[in-house]
Amino acid sequence: MTVPAQRVRRRPSGRVLPLLLVVAILAPVAFLFAQHHRLTGGDRDLAVRERLGVEYLRALGPVTEALVDAQSAAVAGRPAARDALDRAVQDAARVDVRIGDELRSHERWAGLRAKLEALPERPLTDPETTFVAYGEVTDLLLALHRKVRESSGLVRDPRQDSFFLQDSIGLDLPTAMVAAGRLADLSVLGAGRPAAERVRTQGELAELRVRALASATDLVADLREAVDSSESTDLGSNVLTPLDTYQRAVEALAAFSGPSAGSTTGLADPGQVAAARLNAQSAARQLQPVILDQLDTLLKERIDSYDRDRRLAAGAAATAVLLVLLLTGVLIAAYRRARRHAAEARRAGDGDTGTVPEPQRWAAAERGIRPEDHRLLQPAGSGRDGGSERWGPFDAAR
Repeated sequence: MTVPAQRVRRRPSGRVLPLLLVVAILAPVAFLFAQHHRLTGGDRDLAVRERLGVEYLRALGPVTEALVDAQSAAVAGRPAARDALDRAVQDAARVDVRIGDELRSHERWAGLRAKLEALPERPLTDPETTFVAYGEVTDLLLALHRKVRESSGLVRDPRQDSFFLQDSIGLDLPTAMVAAGRLADLSVLGAGRPAAERVRTQGELAELRVRALASATDLVADLREAVDSSESTDLGSNVLTPLDTYQRAVEALAAFSGPSAGSTTGLADPGQVAAARLNAQSAARQLQPVILDQLDTLLKERIDSYDRDRRLAAGAAATAVLLVLLLTGVLIAAYRRARRHAAEARRAGDGDTGTVPEPQRWAAAERGIRPEDHRLLQPAGSGRDGGSERWGPFDAAR
């Protein structure tokens, strides 16, 4: 009865261990590199899209300014200067054609442009109707500002300095410019309204004054927060000077737009309000490109930092792969050297056992001699001990 032999669990051979070591090193390196590339890739894409939003807002700035000027001229009964507005609209249209798909702004821009082109070149007979018509267009323009900020991701900017900058240039400044223009135009309309509507006019003027001053105050606060929270040394020096000029112009507008003590109607002087509005708009024109340039610079530096981090991560991963390849080569060389030494040791051991070489085994087999009886194959005269056989004293008698 035969007893089955027990199975012996095989251990990993010498070839598998180096492969396991390589995988154990490369797997976490590849995982970390993929995670870093994915995270920085999302942040970089957001910054690139934000720069598109900055470019679109830069194109909307001249449209806002030209539209406010055209509204003031139309309400005052002067021919509207459409050249500046038409040039600004054409420039913004080219920007929308180029990046509107990315920002999903085509529909809103098409609606705004249709309203802009429908505005009459000559002032209407009813200034109130003109004021309402331009008010609808400016509302669409402010809505487009919000759309660009949302679709470009500016409203979700993760850095404090760039977030406050985008809030000031995309929300506060255009709202303040539009509100200041409406405040000056309503002052002109209020002077021509009958006395029975004086109370309503004072309430509307107070509402527009609060809106204009609140937007201007938010603008100043956002810019100061951006300067305080930024690590850039250029932001404060570039922004604070035009900001102070704008703040003084807004304070003058607030002073001149309040009820006049010497006026019989209790309303502000339209001429002083219009002049203060022009000063505030001129200060805003100087401040606007400064904010856009600083915001674009911060976003570009952020993109460059992401690219630099990704290059460093790729270099580190490549270095790790190179080291693993070198380690693999060393392990393979050591494995081959060990196998060669083992083979040489086996050959050396086979030569020391005294076994009969293969050719002699074949010759003995042909003569009918058993291979194990190798003594028969020894040459004559060789003794058991390998020396010459000695003659004994009785060998001669044999």
